[in-house]
Amino acid sequence: MSLHLQAQPKKIALLIQQNFRIGICTASLVFAGPAFAESISYAQAEQSILKDSYSTQASQALQQSAQLQAEAVKGLGLPRVDLNVRAYAFHNEVDLPLGALKNNLEQSLTNGLNNKIDELNLGGFADPLKEGLKQPIHDGVGLIPDESTVRLDDQVIRPTVSVIMPLYTGGLTSSAKEMAQIQAQRSQLNSKQQQDAQRFELIQAYFNAQLQKQLLASSQSNFNAMQIHYSNALKLERQGFISKGQRMQFEVAKNNAERSVQNAAANLRSSLFQLNNLLQQSQITELSTPLFVNATQTQNLNALLKSYPDQSSLVRKMQMDTQLANANVKAQTASKKPNLFAFGEYSLDEKQNWIVGVAARYNLFSGIDKNKNVQAAELQRYASELLTERTKQEVENIIYRSYNEMTSAQQSHQLLQQNMKAAEENLRIQTLSFKEDMGTATQLIDAQNSLNALKSEMALNAYKYIMSLATLLQSHGSIEQFQSYVSQSNSSYIR
Repeated sequence: MSLHLQAQPKKIALLIQQNFRIGICTASLVFAGPAFAESISYAQAEQSILKDSYSTQASQALQQSAQLQAEAVKGLGLPRVDLNVRAYAFHNEVDLPLGALKNNLEQSLTNGLNNKIDELNLGGFADPLKEGLKQPIHDGVGLIPDESTVRLDDQVIRPTVSVIMPLYTGGLTSSAKEMAQIQAQRSQLNSKQQQDAQRFELIQAYFNAQLQKQLLASSQSNFNAMQIHYSNALKLERQGFISKGQRMQFEVAKNNAERSVQNAAANLRSSLFQLNNLLQQSQITELSTPLFVNATQTQNLNALLKSYPDQSSLVRKMQMDTQLANANVKAQTASKKPNLFAFGEYSLDEKQNWIVGVAARYNLFSGIDKNKNVQAAELQRYASELLTERTKQEVENIIYRSYNEMTSAQQSHQLLQQNMKAAEENLRIQTLSFKEDMGTATQLIDAQNSLNALKSEMALNAYKYIMSLATLLQSHGSIEQFQSYVSQSNSSYIR
């Protein structure tokens, strides 16, 4: 029995052409899209997302903002100079008592006249004359009221320059500078952490699209093979070499393979849309960096667990949170201490008045319990230290698990390569057995499906390896080294 059906070569050739047309139509449905498709490597995609993504631009803006805020407070502790202009109008009424003034005036006038009379040497006339003048002086002074109301109305524009310089703040100034500087450094770590997260997201999207391409290619290959088997089974049924039940087995297998192609095509379209959307593109359909598995392990687990605290942006950021909490303790403690400052003011009008001095201020009561504020700040610092240690535990768990998953994927890849050779040989044997009427349709279909499943499993295992590697590097804080793993000489590529 022969599958080639040499008695009807023209019809078989027509069937094969139909199979190729079906494959071409399916592929065109998968890759239908922009007229000008683009190809991109992982390195190009990483460069694009780190340069142009919205997250990158936002993190850069926040980092610059924190740096500017740190620079803005560098001058704390220097003199503060203000130019002041006061424009005001005033009305004032003052009651002035004049009784003492009248008495003094009357006494002064009387004494003055008496002295002049004495100088004239009038003899016996001097005393009567003095007595005679007392009453007129008293009456004259009596014309002055005992009090007077003075009204003052004026409008003034007075420019001044004032200076205030803190001499002692209890450490509040230095604490504010320290907190601003820590915030700037923390913002840099935020930017690095954001870049690491974008790299991880890109790795997931880029190689997921590659995985879906491999799954589609595997499904398409299986569909084409099943289509050929089904076409040949139709001819064999007509010639009476196989039963209708056997032919229907091939038909079911073909339909299942076609359904698998449709599902794989839909998944590929979704993954390519996600990748294009992430890169702010619309025409990327070809990915030049394939799935890969490195044959040997270049990382040492103990070294990774030992070095991650100095590499991980997350851990370093939490350590800075502890530093911020410690600076806050200093600031709250400083608020309990007195303040000492120098001040001065100079008038810029024609009067040129000025004042200088030193002032001290110590708050006795403000309604805020400063001791409790200090205790709260100390508890925040303690909690930050504990959360940092807890985060380290979680990071260590992720590193350990990712390392083992990556090693397992490497070992699985070697076994899958061996199984692939066995599956290909089994398909060849089952095809020959079916030709010689020594095998069943089920055995041939199972052999074909087994080979297709292995191809898919190799792609899935490579994707698992890549994601385990990316998770390991991100947790360690060195995901920027991912590109070096793609081009290693010991890499096995899934194309």
